[in-house]
Amino acid sequence: MLELDDVHAFYGKSHVLHGVRFGVGAGEIVSLLGRNGSGRSTTVKAIMGLVDGTGRICWRGQDLVGRKPFEIARLGIGYVPENREIFPDLTVHQNLMLGEKRGRGQAAGRAPRFGFDDMYRLFPRLRERQHTAAGVLSGGEQQMLTLCRTLMGDPDLIMIDEPTEGLAPMLVELVAKYLHELRERGISVLLVEQKLTIALEVADRCLVMGHGEIVFEGTPDALRADAGVRKEWLEV
Repeated sequence: MLELDDVHAFYGKSHVLHGVRFGVGAGEIVSLLGRNGSGRSTTVKAIMGLVDGTGRICWRGQDLVGRKPFEIARLGIGYVPENREIFPDLTVHQNLMLGEKRGRGQAAGRAPRFGFDDMYRLFPRLRERQHTAAGVLSGGEQQMLTLCRTLMGDPDLIMIDEPTEGLAPMLVELVAKYLHELRERGISVLLVEQKLTIALEVADRCLVMGHGEIVFEGTPDALRADAGVRKEWLEV
């Protein structure tokens, strides 16, 4: 579904991505791992058109390089940013409404895979707070809301940047449940994550980044068995 080939990206004169190559298949969960500054977030921003890049980024046969973020979203790619970016003055329910892309499911010849009831079932706390302004939610609740708002757009691929950052263990378990449900619904996931435990638990395949390049690609079991890769590129 998604293919990157020789992708480079820059922030001003700073060369951040150096020939990144990988793919994400239909219904696959791929974890993108690495230390801070390795290029993981820049990679998903380049896919989403938020960072200028060169090379080939292909989604279902269509080149994404040079497209606007809203055009990429309309093609069926969802993005959950690390900084959440909720609308603080709108209620939880209104934030979810803004995530809807009317006609997406119908255009694909099927009903949308997720609706309001699904969101409130996955995260019951959001149901309790649905009429509350999003700006007064806790950090964990805002993270839940951002995840759900993106799903309301009925994406075929969702890219999630550090969904468990700063969350209590109970909420981390909820996020893991959410990711499993995405797999069951046939949605592909590119997961940027630092917590090795959850990344290995949910992923079909793991990628490790270092200095703007992919330095490892393999199954979770292969990464567990490769102490050298973990020590050089992941462990503090």
